[in-house]
Amino acid sequence: MTRLKQRIVEQIRTLGPIPVNEFMAQCLFDPSDGYYTTREPFGAAGDFVTAPEVSQMFGELAAIWLYQAWSAIGRPIPVTLAEIGPGRGTLMKDMLRTFKRLDPAFLGGTAFAMIEISPRLTEIQKQTLSGVEANISWHESLEAVPSAPLLIIGNELFDAVPIRQFVRKGGNWRERMVGLDSNDDLSFFAGAASLDTFLVPDIARDAPEGAVIEVAPARSALMDMIAERIGKDGGAGLFFDYGHLEPGVGDTLQALKGHAHQDVLASPGEADLTAHVDFAALAEIAQAKGLVTRLARQGDFLVAMGLLERAGNLGASANDAGREKISRDVERLAGPGEMGDLFKVLAVLPKNAADVPFPTEN
Repeated sequence: MTRLKQRIVEQIRTLGPIPVNEFMAQCLFDPSDGYYTTREPFGAAGDFVTAPEVSQMFGELAAIWLYQAWSAIGRPIPVTLAEIGPGRGTLMKDMLRTFKRLDPAFLGGTAFAMIEISPRLTEIQKQTLSGVEANISWHESLEAVPSAPLLIIGNELFDAVPIRQFVRKGGNWRERMVGLDSNDDLSFFAGAASLDTFLVPDIARDAPEGAVIEVAPARSALMDMIAERIGKDGGAGLFFDYGHLEPGVGDTLQALKGHAHQDVLASPGEADLTAHVDFAALAEIAQAKGLVTRLARQGDFLVAMGLLERAGNLGASANDAGREKISRDVERLAGPGEMGDLFKVLAVLPKNAADVPFPTEN
């Protein structure tokens, strides 16, 4: 039993069951034993590999889109380019190299903000970006970033924001809780609290007994904050995550440890917990703030931004082994059955910049 699991068991034994979002928050962000506060989860030696770790091409193409968005909003200087949830700093490093090649004046006139709540990851990011010539600062929240036109990017951000789950039981939607079974081990069960009928998505109206739906008020609040900032100061946002373009029914909460799935309740604090992102819900929040949104599969976005051409350029100066790796990277980033289908992209723009290149929605 992990140290955090033992603490959660004791908490439940004393105070009663906890909802899924509270369990998820403790597992990921507990100050002393949380997943993101105690370890470096990224890469082959960690628990999962993100797109920026797969290939430099991901960061390069994201940077080109953000630069085009900046041009579309009138090329303001000064401007802030923020990454929220920056991992090891790999994406920002690749983007900064790309901006230097694209437009040194843009690089020099931009304040780069890293929004990170984990002190451990902050130190790793500072190591990754050491020696990079750019105005980079670190902040624990978006609110702490000074006001200016904002270009913001997030990769695998929303999937780690805690969700609430509700299970269909006796014709009602009752909140899914984490409690203790007869063996004093963690177990899911339906609690007493129920979801108001008007909050149940239409697609779930006729769901069968035992079905699960997910709502994400914390994700909604984060997107609302981002959209409010873009609406007030100008700018654009670009977000990559795994999830679905349309609302759905089902339990998507999952745990990943050592690049393999495991029981969600098995190793609190030692496994990554995530849930699929409802991109349509996030888009609606931005639209309510008067912004324009675009949705696509990651593969379609990267190909539209020039992934194949960039791969060809890199391959021209590589040996056979290098070209084979580039080909595998392209397949992983954009191929069907890989990140290209599983991951989606949300772009958020002001109405006067709605013509920034983006693949047709599918």
